[in-house]
Amino acid sequence: MQVHSQLMLVGRISQSQLIPVENRDDCRSGRFRLQVVTYWFETGTPTFLIDQLLAKRVFSPDLGRLVAMETLLSSFDVDCMPVEALMFQTGYLTVDSLLSMGARTEYTLKYPNLEVQASLNGALLEGLTGDPSLPGRQTGQLYRLLLANDFTGLQQLFTAFFASIPHDWYRNSPIAQFEGYWASVFYSHFAALGLDIRLEDTTSHGRIDMTVLFNGSVYLFEFKVVELVARGKALQQIQERGYAEKYRARGEPIYLIGVEFSHRQRSVVGFEVQQDK
Repeated sequence: MQVHSQLMLVGRISQSQLIPVENRDDCRSGRFRLQVVTYWFETGTPTFLIDQLLAKRVFSPDLGRLVAMETLLSSFDVDCMPVEALMFQTGYLTVDSLLSMGARTEYTLKYPNLEVQASLNGALLEGLTGDPSLPGRQTGQLYRLLLANDFTGLQQLFTAFFASIPHDWYRNSPIAQFEGYWASVFYSHFAALGLDIRLEDTTSHGRIDMTVLFNGSVYLFEFKVVELVARGKALQQIQERGYAEKYRARGEPIYLIGVEFSHRQRSVVGFEVQQDK
């Protein structure tokens, strides 16, 4: 019953709150302004949900694009509840589209809004790294580096981030043994900022691992996991398959970014950037 109560609480609070905020000008004029404040996580801690996602080794980029049948979404067995049902019933995913197939219905799910995407991925980062203080220090710095297109700084940021995770946490955490762990951590940093992210972005020549549209620029990411040293395959794939072609009509700068993670070194060993011409 305790678990059910927590699930119901989290599912109810998918909204924002308007509160009066004072400043000096407001006080002089006798007026107040309204600020939208999300309190999704403030009134319900998603500890159970995060623990379940980590235990099931869920690839965090998949969370915003899950597909399930109606019978799966109506499951109420908490001990073996599928991820799709858990996310849907707690309110962290909503219906994007549906497809009727005779007597069955298939649902495609998505985040209800960017605030939920950002909040959930921020909480996931804490679980993925084993240190609640690490993600908070990173996200603000990530935003500033993106604004400046400081790619050297981005590489240093993620290299330092992985290096700061204690060795014992890697050894004792099952999720760290999952190959998708590295890309999950990388993706969740961007998702925790609430940015416009396209995953498995389809082109006529293949799929881009991650596209980020931000500040009038397009960033195309390809991720590879290697044993020890970078091989340059990530950036090479973006170039050879012409992924940038899809976004050239926007008339915005396009940056091709190949990221390679070393499973043995537990770090970013390759970070190549090239601006599309």
